[in-house]
Amino acid sequence: MTDLITIPLTDDLVHGAAELEPTQRGLLPHRLPAWARAQNTDPQLAKAESQPSGVRLVFDTAATTIELELIRTTVNYAGLTLRPDGIVQLVVDGTPTAEDATTAGTAIVLDPATGTPTTTHGAAHVSRFADLPPRTKTVELWLPHNETIELVALRTDAPVTPRVDTRRTWVHHGSSISHGSNATHPLGTWPAVASRIADVNLVSLGFGGSALLDPFTARTIRDTPADVISLKLGINIVNADLMRLRAFGPAVHGFLDTIREGHRTTPLLVVSPIYCEIHENTPGPGAFDPEAFMAGRMQFRATGDPAEVAAGKLTLTVIRRELERIVAARADANLHYLDGLELYGQTDATEHPLPDALHPDADTQRLIGERFAALAFAGDGALAV
Repeated sequence: MTDLITIPLTDDLVHGAAELEPTQRGLLPHRLPAWARAQNTDPQLAKAESQPSGVRLVFDTAATTIELELIRTTVNYAGLTLRPDGIVQLVVDGTPTAEDATTAGTAIVLDPATGTPTTTHGAAHVSRFADLPPRTKTVELWLPHNETIELVALRTDAPVTPRVDTRRTWVHHGSSISHGSNATHPLGTWPAVASRIADVNLVSLGFGGSALLDPFTARTIRDTPADVISLKLGINIVNADLMRLRAFGPAVHGFLDTIREGHRTTPLLVVSPIYCEIHENTPGPGAFDPEAFMAGRMQFRATGDPAEVAAGKLTLTVIRRELERIVAARADANLHYLDGLELYGQTDATEHPLPDALHPDADTQRLIGERFAALAFAGDGALAV
């Protein structure tokens, strides 16, 4: 067997991350920079931004064997079926070639009643890809979108050269749906699907449970190089019951104003929520369905009162109307609106129901990505060339 050489894990090898944080065990890719993380006190966002959705190692090499050593951290709820293992996905010259499921690592199990965690620690995992063609090729190693990953070591049997991505950069921000909830592999998240169809360089800021119009997220987008930007807003605002109509409009304006400080004429697409029956006309907060939970299933329900909409509580129907109004009112020729119902509407909900009443399944993730690529990146779409 050919001896492997250890390749230094430098920033220029890792695409789609804001920065790499040194830890006692390796390097932790973050999708928010340190200054933004310092302003956050929400453990949900801290978990989400450390899960490397859209993050991949990219380099040119003639190596026939590649090993990526990593340590994963998983989070599950006691009493529910464990989530599927994360996947490291290998792409060679643009073609998905192999994948490897992660094992061991750190496992956190939460008590759903109290939130109390139980933590166990396991060994590192090595994803090994062998018998690759000996020619020089572009290699991408897409990291699991649904696990926190510490990079320990990259080993190959030939030198590697970091690759500069010269394609247009697409920065996308959204909720767990954009993060890739229920996708079965990192290329299956809808932003990854759309980026491959449109042939653009993806920077994914999809944060599960955390698309909440945080000012530090807007500043992160403002400071990130981008050729096109999209924002998928609304579902987390409703299911967190975070604000009322009076606050929502100014908050959206402020979010857009901040982005425009760094991207004055960059095409910017505001996308409203996809169809979600439980919150179409019923406000949040969202909550676990206790009957489903007792049966070992994750299911969500809306707990608000539709009568409170008149007093300013938000539903998806209200948010779609408000986002369309805001985009039209700003008179910005490079600001556009896409109704999320064009990506997934009421008819789709009959044919492709949301398995937990909130998140699309893997096939629907792909469907949304294909539709977004056609609506936003093709023809006269808002993000087309």
